[in-house]
Amino acid sequence: MKVLRVFPRKTKATPIDANVVINRMPNLFDEAEQINTSPQINISVTFSWDIPRAEKLYYAWQHIFPNVNYGGPAFNEPSGEFDPGMYLKEGYTITSRGCPNKCWFCSVWKREPKLKELEIKPGYNILDDNLLACSDQHIKDVFEMLKQQREPAIFSGGIEAKLLKPWHIDLFASIRLKELFCAYDTPDDYEPLIEAGKMLKQANITLENRKARAYVLIGYPNDTIEKAEKRIKQTIEAGFFPFAMRYRDKDGVVLKERKWNLFQREWANPKIIAVNYKKLS
Repeated sequence: MKVLRVFPRKTKATPIDANVVINRMPNLFDEAEQINTSPQINISVTFSWDIPRAEKLYYAWQHIFPNVNYGGPAFNEPSGEFDPGMYLKEGYTITSRGCPNKCWFCSVWKREPKLKELEIKPGYNILDDNLLACSDQHIKDVFEMLKQQREPAIFSGGIEAKLLKPWHIDLFASIRLKELFCAYDTPDDYEPLIEAGKMLKQANITLENRKARAYVLIGYPNDTIEKAEKRIKQTIEAGFFPFAMRYRDKDGVVLKERKWNLFQREWANPKIIAVNYKKLS
């Protein structure tokens, strides 16, 4: 059965095959193409603030196709096994779901109350919620899979600094690595970030070659530009290339002051960051 996937918005990770539709209503071409194949239409929603748009898409597609479903991470429902290329672009993979932490700004622990190790599917960009929280053997198996990939590895799902151990460094040194991301979200992330920076440097994973990177949460309630800039500078001092992540609430609302827009622009564009971090370092 041919599955047509509908996405409310396009991201870097959205699949690009012929059976993907981005943020539009059905048309006669869709109907003519699908009419003899009893199509299944799946509307996939990643962000909670896209739910209203997804509901409109759902009712519009349902007028033409009887078999329409919608779901995704936005609904905080547990997910099953990972299906490569289905809802993420080829090359992206998820080998585990869930995280033992219960961070106030994160919905992962609500969606996946328990950490689940999945069957490891090939891919070079690891999007696991918290790979280092998995069993030692699972982690080793993931790195064995990465050794077989044509592209250098990316850990964009994030590497939790406080869980990083010397034997993990050996694993990172054993593969071709493009970049990995740690995070500086809360004050207690800072000391582990410093220690992680020291360990990663042993495997030539550094700020200078941009392999060591870190998400820095900004713009949350009671945050200020001064505080955010201090965290950015601390991230650089810890040995990580910073990347500002704007806080959004469940409705997608952000602090809309112009100063926050400008600050994020300064610290979310790699080319601008490359100039700015030299000023702060």
